[in-house]
Amino acid sequence: MYVQRLHGCSVQCLSSESHLQELCRIEHVCCTPLGVNRKNICNFEVEYLCDYKRIQDEELYLVKWKGYPDSDCSWEPRHHLKCFNLLKQFHRDLERELLRRAKAAGNTPSRKSIARCPRRLDSSLSHHVVLKAKQRQRLRMWEQKLNNKHAHPGFILVENEVDLEGPPKDFVYINQYKVGEGVTITQSAVGCKCRDCFTDEGGCCPGGFQHKLAYNEYGQVKVKPGFPIYECNSLCRCGPSCPNRVVQKGIQYKFCIFRTSDGRGWGVRTLEKIRKNSFVMEYVGEIITSDEAERRGQIYDRQGATYLFDLDYVEDVYTVDAARYGNISHFVNHSCKPNLQVYNVFIDNQDERLPRIAFFSTRTIRTGEELTFDYNMQVDPVDVESTKMDSNFGLAGLPGSPKKRIRVECKCGAAQCRKYLF
Repeated sequence: MYVQRLHGCSVQCLSSESHLQELCRIEHVCCTPLGVNRKNICNFEVEYLCDYKRIQDEELYLVKWKGYPDSDCSWEPRHHLKCFNLLKQFHRDLERELLRRAKAAGNTPSRKSIARCPRRLDSSLSHHVVLKAKQRQRLRMWEQKLNNKHAHPGFILVENEVDLEGPPKDFVYINQYKVGEGVTITQSAVGCKCRDCFTDEGGCCPGGFQHKLAYNEYGQVKVKPGFPIYECNSLCRCGPSCPNRVVQKGIQYKFCIFRTSDGRGWGVRTLEKIRKNSFVMEYVGEIITSDEAERRGQIYDRQGATYLFDLDYVEDVYTVDAARYGNISHFVNHSCKPNLQVYNVFIDNQDERLPRIAFFSTRTIRTGEELTFDYNMQVDPVDVESTKMDSNFGLAGLPGSPKKRIRVECKCGAAQCRKYLF
């Protein structure tokens, strides 16, 4: 048997550094590379705080130690704890729950009285803060999973300060279309030979389809909604810095998936300022046939939600279903006065039945503002150059489309709200 000794080779450890440190402390093993030594081997990490009580002037917290079972939780005085963020979060959760209960009882207590922590928590209050701590852990794990899966530079934050809802079940984050059963996609792109696509509009990809270049020098869309966008593709002579490559570069912003407080479920807000007419995100999901969309739409309608988006640039043949497979656009809500507009985009695949759906900002969007689009967007056919363009960008199977007739109340809150989605 021949054994080869490989010097300088390494494999990635599947455990995190913090987990390895926990194992060292549990087994009382010092490890210099992990920073565990005799001085700090007895320093244990607080996972979350479970309860609170005040005996005379001393504040005590019931601590759940990371890496240890619930049976090992212990009461610790506040001055022993160095987890300042967890302490702050514990009292914030407590104050919010006390305020919620007071409002439910018809009281309007002052913030000062709410901030005054009771000497002891009743079992329902301590149970609530534990549930919030565990929920926050699940959301952090989901947040990490999302950021590990997405292929764009923008970071995704997740937060829920409204209820105890955790990550959505059976949702798979994808970066591009997933081809469903009965759908065949053939890459049919033709590349341009431009040396400067910005100045040679006629010879560039848009010119080959009798259209103008869709972007200005800053990557902002300059054509009206309803006009298709043809970007340069993998067969083009131009490089990645070509001004006619925008959507294909992916999301460039940091977003937050957050729980709405008005019953609209999850929503998305931007953590950065977005300029007017800038590309924001794609709507991706599973491409299915319209017949399959009809079948799924009936099921989704009974559940009170749907994520079906017709690809009807030429004809209603295919539909994008983002219910289970999708990206962050899965969580973008409807508004009768949206800040996002839909465009049909063609890059490597120029089959007019299978455009890519891109959202561009209709105006400057401020940091912290929620992103929305109109589920029943209408395009003035007079302004549409292509006679093939269907003027209705509506989601397939949603109320108001030929496939569905049930009306759903709109909760967007816009001054000109239509009261119903359709």
